[in-house]
Amino acid sequence: MRDESKFLDQFNSYFSRINQELDRVLDSRVSLIEEVGSYSLLGGGKRLRPLFFILCCQICNYHESDIYPLSTIFECIHAASLLHDDVLDNASFRRGRSSANKIWGNSAAVLVGDFLFTKSSRIAVEKKQVELLKVLVDTAVVMTEGQATELYNTYNCNMTRREYMAIITSKTAALISAACASGGIVAGAKQAMVQSLRNFGLNMGIAFQIVDDVLDYTDPVRKSGKQIGNDLREGKMTLPLIYTLTYLGKGERDRLEHLFRNGKASEKDYLRIRELVQDNGAINKCRKDAQYYVDLAETYLSLFPDSPIKDSLLELNQFVVDRSY
Repeated sequence: MRDESKFLDQFNSYFSRINQELDRVLDSRVSLIEEVGSYSLLGGGKRLRPLFFILCCQICNYHESDIYPLSTIFECIHAASLLHDDVLDNASFRRGRSSANKIWGNSAAVLVGDFLFTKSSRIAVEKKQVELLKVLVDTAVVMTEGQATELYNTYNCNMTRREYMAIITSKTAALISAACASGGIVAGAKQAMVQSLRNFGLNMGIAFQIVDDVLDYTDPVRKSGKQIGNDLREGKMTLPLIYTLTYLGKGERDRLEHLFRNGKASEKDYLRIRELVQDNGAINKCRKDAQYYVDLAETYLSLFPDSPIKDSLLELNQFVVDRSY
């Protein structure tokens, strides 16, 4: 497997400009917003969503300087969604350290999330990107619906692969898809190109979340700072677990659901599920699924001529499934 940190180093010039613009986003009359916002927005993350946007602008031959402030829109929305997710999940850790809601409380985390969502829209308005603003509003609706669907299915041991795919398509893939499509929109590209970038991002985003869910069961020291199997502890039925539960009888699934939903599951129960996930082939099956979506994403870039920018997008696409964090 490639050295992941060195692979991303080739994009450091992009990340540096993105971070400079993110710092400007946090300007506020309220010190609490600046403090929590800085901790949440600037405290980590790979910056892949703004990078996807910039590269998709460039593959459509748009290289104006406004792509950098516009790119922060997608990191703001992402950070806002994480702040809200952590409140819903009562999470204590994010990106290897205490979550914002753990330090400042749920109310502050929700309000700063709202601030970042609003700031993302304001940037689009200030840059007179009306079509982009429409994409952002539609994406926010889809992401909220995905979060609500996931919440509704908490500890639902009978959740299907189809229902899982609908959730991750809404929660994760929709924003990556929007970032890629928006690059084409800002560049004034033809509709066929915009749609190709949208589909590229959608399939890449699906693969991204599948791999993230695999890592929750396989990475012994999660770089998120969360303990292994944390998704299960939060009641999230992800693909590795869904595949695993299909090997169990309905009676056993119902028993486990009762234990988890009512807070009666012991550490032994969690360890048993983790071992089942790791030992029954579910992980390999998930990775094959992720590779399928990465391969499908690649086909949508065939419309674009070969170039260093296209090569970068294709490499990032494969990185999504190869990564270990």
